[in-house]
Amino acid sequence: MNPVPLKLFDTYTRETREFKPLEGNRVRVYCCGPTVYNYAHIGNLRTYLFEDQLRRVLEYNGYDVEQVMNITDVGHLTSDADTGEDKMELGARRMGKSAWEIAEEYTAAFKADLASLSIKMPSIWCKATDHIPEQIKFIEELEQKGFTYRTEDGIYFDSQKLDSYGYLARLDIGGLRAGARVEPGARRFVTDFALWKFSPEAEKRQMEWNSPWGTGFPGWHIECSAMAAKYLGDYFDIHCGGEDHISIHHTNEIAQTEAARGTRLANFWMHGYFLQLDNAKMAKSSGDFLRLSTLIEKGIEPIVYRYFCLTAHYRTQMSFSWESLDASSKALSRLYKTAFEWGEPGEVIEAVKEAVTIEVNDDLNFPKALAHIWDMVRSDAEPADKKATLLELDALLGLNFATWQPSSVAIPSEIVELVNAREAARASKDFPEADRLREEVRTKGFLIEDTREGPKITPA
Repeated sequence: MNPVPLKLFDTYTRETREFKPLEGNRVRVYCCGPTVYNYAHIGNLRTYLFEDQLRRVLEYNGYDVEQVMNITDVGHLTSDADTGEDKMELGARRMGKSAWEIAEEYTAAFKADLASLSIKMPSIWCKATDHIPEQIKFIEELEQKGFTYRTEDGIYFDSQKLDSYGYLARLDIGGLRAGARVEPGARRFVTDFALWKFSPEAEKRQMEWNSPWGTGFPGWHIECSAMAAKYLGDYFDIHCGGEDHISIHHTNEIAQTEAARGTRLANFWMHGYFLQLDNAKMAKSSGDFLRLSTLIEKGIEPIVYRYFCLTAHYRTQMSFSWESLDASSKALSRLYKTAFEWGEPGEVIEAVKEAVTIEVNDDLNFPKALAHIWDMVRSDAEPADKKATLLELDALLGLNFATWQPSSVAIPSEIVELVNAREAARASKDFPEADRLREEVRTKGFLIEDTREGPKITPA
């Protein structure tokens, strides 16, 4: 029995409310996945770490989680507002490969990033290009109910016919009407969005399909409504994504589903906040972003970034700096080494488990949960019991304490000779020389610890 009920912040209602599954013990979660025209940057990955935190907390509360994540491999234009070129076609030209090839390459890279961050894989992966019939059927439903119209470049959703349009983002529709400027022959209103885009007559796209309206490709928003409904039903428990999805993508998902199926798609809408770098949001489109490989090149393990993200609440913008990441690296290293030295696990400390559970059940408050864990580390509780408690709580943290091993570093022969010389100096009671040799070893990057079994050499 958990000490407190699980409460989550719902962007739709703008309140933190108690979570209860819609269907028995089953929790259905849809997470907006990547547009695979480039590698994911660490700002993108913060969103997926938040979603992993959510899943782990749900499972820790005893729920069976069915998580679906899409792969956008067509239809996402360079502007989220349906202008510009398809990001996949643009990325293909940049790489000198086909859109299909880069989709496969960047999808594999994305999954590798998730694995290196100890992020659980979704129950179902679904690609937009594998679900064209489902998207066409969804658009047909909207057409039959009078929510679509045709322009020179595609089939659009008529947002003015839906009274509730924009509620998720609390859009000022009246203000938008007053300032609306729409190009002739295009969409009728600024918040209308593409459901199906026609292929340009003068060029052949790499990705295009036949439809009742002509050859073309689906808009970005329709894929998530269609695939979420296929795998999770018309109304499911939680829909997740980054905060940038609130005003356009998720607003349009809700509009489509309300118009076609009469629901807002999900009971809870949850959003992770941005990672800030130099006071600006990270963006793939700029071509200037940090990947996990960037951290690895600097000698920082990806799991350190996971720990770093645990130190800030998912609904707060987080500032990235190399100094803060280094601090996380040192803290996690100390935690690993300390836990390893505790030896075999004993009994779980229930008071600590309860305190941590209370925090994570309060809208995923992992920073406070970590504070309780560090309090335990510094406490005078039995080391074996601390070890058992940390292993238990790692189901939430995802830091892999059970498998961590100290790295075996080869000790250079020069260092071994200096240590042997120090031992000889100590044996002859030449302690000033012994101290000098210890300091020389330290300046070369190693520490000497005197034990009953003899000197122990470790990297500084």
